Amino acid sequence: MITLALAQHDFLVGDIKGNLRKAIAVLNDARDAGADLLLFPELALTGYPPEDLLLRPGFLEACDDAVEALASQVRGIDVVFGHPRVEDGKRFNAVSWMRDGRIIGRYAKQLLPNYAVFDEQRYFSPGSESLVVELAGVRIGVIICEDAWEAAPALQAKRDGAQLLLVPNASPYRDDKLEARGRMFEQRFRETGLPVAYCNLVGGQDELVFDGRSMLMDAQGRLSAPGPLCEETLLLAEFSPKSGALEGCGWKPAPADQLEEIYAVITRGLRDYVRKNGFSDVVFGLSGGIDSGLMLALAVDALGPERVHTVMMPSRHTSGLSIELAQEQAVQLGVDHRCISIEPAYEMMMNLLTPSFGDREPDITEENLQARIRGDIVMALSNKFGWLPLATSNKSELAVGYCTIYGDMCGGFGPLLDCFKMRVYALARYRNSLSPAIPENVITRPPSAELRPDQSDQDSLPPYEQLDAILSRYVERDWSIAQIVEEGFDEPTVRRVAGLVLLNEYKRRQAPPGVRVTHRAFGRDRRYPITSGWKDSQ
Repeated sequence: MITLALAQHDFLVGDIKGNLRKAIAVLNDARDAGADLLLFPELALTGYPPEDLLLRPGFLEACDDAVEALASQVRGIDVVFGHPRVEDGKRFNAVSWMRDGRIIGRYAKQLLPNYAVFDEQRYFSPGSESLVVELAGVRIGVIICEDAWEAAPALQAKRDGAQLLLVPNASPYRDDKLEARGRMFEQRFRETGLPVAYCNLVGGQDELVFDGRSMLMDAQGRLSAPGPLCEETLLLAEFSPKSGALEGCGWKPAPADQLEEIYAVITRGLRDYVRKNGFSDVVFGLSGGIDSGLMLALAVDALGPERVHTVMMPSRHTSGLSIELAQEQAVQLGVDHRCISIEPAYEMMMNLLTPSFGDREPDITEENLQARIRGDIVMALSNKFGWLPLATSNKSELAVGYCTIYGDMCGGFGPLLDCFKMRVYALARYRNSLSPAIPENVITRPPSAELRPDQSDQDSLPPYEQLDAILSRYVERDWSIAQIVEEGFDEPTVRRVAGLVLLNEYKRRQAPPGVRVTHRAFGRDRRYPITSGWKDSQ
């Protein structure tokens, strides 16, 4: 029997010294727990993705020193540790197998992903050789993350005698990723018949959240339930060479409900972005609407109420209900809340601009002016108190530009930027199923920016159910206008929505980063030119 330990932990990008200290602590914990072998995630030393840090010679030299330092600490247990490596002038995404104070084998990732959020071909050269090491009479192979998504690396390890595969990963969350991983493991088992221990990274890194949920597959092709979602933990497992059984020891199960997992991922992403970037508190506008209402619940769950500050900024168009609902929720969740009217600033700005505007009729200019004054107030509070400002825009608004650049779009982080409006509503309902957090009237009232009299979002946009359905096809699946219309959608509406998406690329380039929860988020996933002669009517 071999006891495996999977280090499902969070390693901060670029923090070589801190990650080395954490690795040594985890090593000691695994050895104390009686593990024979400890598996770390992909690029544990640098965190993932280290991006252009890999182009700095001093960074890579520090990595080499840290790998040697960790190897010197390894006694009484084998360790498989992920790190970058330079050899013959080439960089590799590598692991080192450590035993008895030295490195006894190395492996370089063979398949380098270069799609969606991945740019590994920019930084690494592919490896070509397998690594199979014997431990307690069992021959164990290693492949890294993307290597498991195609047959060749696993088959190569089997040809070289592997009886068990270790797969260190830095696999970020998307809302169908767990099922995709399961299908991948089942396919690799049909090809190799090998049991697999899969260890995934945890934690938020800019837009990405690594969800953990490490898994096992035994020699009968049975896939284990995933490990904890977004939680750092040392997972133990027992492998029986005789029977091929591979079983986790007391793993806490991950949630099965999609809304529960998405809420947990956004919470983790928000918490880590705040703390890893040196902030303690956040601030944002609380309008009495659904987006900021959900944001408040998320922020309190991520950071605690004492770290959350909200500001209601009413104008002549703000309803009394909005002011009341914002106050009610702030009191309910116990956060610092203030009310600062934008009327004096708005009147002053209009006085300044009226000579230039002349007799032109009021239009979206006056609406955007209000939003930008609010943005200035939030940024002033951020500057004065050192609070991270949050943007409350959602994916539906960002897609079609129903948001104000330098206004409600301003902020350091946007937790809801990859959530369509209908998902925002669903997440609010989910959160209230746990405990009261968002007043019911916030969820049920018609959405409005309240920038002009009797304004409703549906004055400017199709109903969100219809808008989100079009956007999911056009943005996330790259369907053509014709394909969407064939599904029964109104052609003029589809053309208008597609035109708005293309027109507002310049706004999205200036939006803050936000948590990625789908397979096609704006930013790292979807990269369109701002200046372009292409129209989807062509």
